Amino acid sequence: MGCLLKIVLDTADKIRKLEIQGATNVALRAVQSIVEQMKVSESRSRDEAISEIGQARDILFATRETEPFMRNAIRYIEWKLAEDGWESIEELRTLIQGLSEELFNEFYASREHTANVGSKRILPGFTVLTHCHSSAVTMTLRKAAENGIDFKVICTETRPRYQGRITAKELTEAGIDTTMIVDSAVRAFMKKADIVMLGSDAITSEGNVINKIGSSMVATTANESRIPFYVVSELLKFDPQTIHGEYEAIEERDPSEIWPEAPSILKIRNPAFDVIRRNHIHGIICEEGIISPHSIMEAIRRRHPWLIKMVN
Repeated sequence: MGCLLKIVLDTADKIRKLEIQGATNVALRAVQSIVEQMKVSESRSRDEAISEIGQARDILFATRETEPFMRNAIRYIEWKLAEDGWESIEELRTLIQGLSEELFNEFYASREHTANVGSKRILPGFTVLTHCHSSAVTMTLRKAAENGIDFKVICTETRPRYQGRITAKELTEAGIDTTMIVDSAVRAFMKKADIVMLGSDAITSEGNVINKIGSSMVATTANESRIPFYVVSELLKFDPQTIHGEYEAIEERDPSEIWPEAPSILKIRNPAFDVIRRNHIHGIICEEGIISPHSIMEAIRRRHPWLIKMVN
């Protein structure tokens, strides 16, 4: 299997090592690895090809515990392939390429609309506080700047992998007045913010949001300070497994990310994500507009009913 699935295995290794990071990039590269793998597949029948894709799915799913967008994208491909009456490997290759393009074209159209909606919440003179790196959030901020809105941004450095530096670099390159703070300074700077915008790694059926560790601290502080807190996220980040009572897994990463040369007897915990409770979220900015986290299931049924069908 290692030889036959080399493209998928290489991609999985890069995702696991965070050489590929960000939910959108992970999903895109994971699906593309399956597309490329099938171009060199030695499968000779429909059953063999479906089995090979299933093996690729399992390898990619095992890379990260908190990647519903990647899982949804791969499930969508599998679901559509199972419904179609293709027979030859050549038909499969054409079909899977088309399905991947269709899925991501829809995703990018949704992101564009999401950014347009979110940018209208940023008014002249506002200061926006954000945490970690979210391509949906940075696109929203760039859209507001392109629309001529004069505003400032405060971003955290986001320990231990410093994803906030990616945010700071992208925003300063876009000419946006940006200040970076350490994560623990959020409370000291929250009163300087007019609005908080964070991304999402996963959305549960209850309307809770899983995002980079520290996000719940930001949300709680915003709530205490009466600062509006928004999540900017496409609905494909929804985790359908949570409909049936499963909890969204919280990935815990290698302690060496925090302290490479720590004392050997020291215990270090390194959770990658935490949970933003829905009662701290003013709204989820998405392709459906701005919705209440309490109404997430209705939004999914309207926009992506196949997500629910896949787990029923």
